Amino acid sequence: QVQLVESGGGLVQPGGSLRLSCVASGNIFSFNNMGWFRQPPGKQREWIATVTHDGRSQYAEDMEGRFTISRDSAKDAVYLQMNSLKPGDSAVYYCNLAHRITSWGEWVTAWGQGTQVTVSS
Repeated sequence: QVQLVESGGGLVQPGGSLRLSCVASGNIFSFNNMGWFRQPPGKQREWIATVTHDGRSQYAEDMEGRFTISRDSAKDAVYLQMNSLKPGDSAVYYCNLAHRITSWGEWVTAWGQGTQVTVSS
């Protein structure tokens, strides 16, 4: 089993910045990708960005400008730097890890519990 714990959320004013962290633990296979999602109140969860096992970063449309994803593979951690935050960015932010658990390509995905980000003046 894999566990992920997000941290770094909180209340910030518009235009402010936050750095979210997510640390994974448990039986983690080396071939894995980690990413960030968010879910605003009353809306569906949406993908933000992913860092692959080989260090490639991928972003959703219009996310790369203000948000930056990074990871520390040695610590099985992923980070999300968020700048120029807007009230519309208020959401529960989730991290996930998808790893290949068999040599023939079986993948399993784990999710964290989420961390609340509120942007308000």
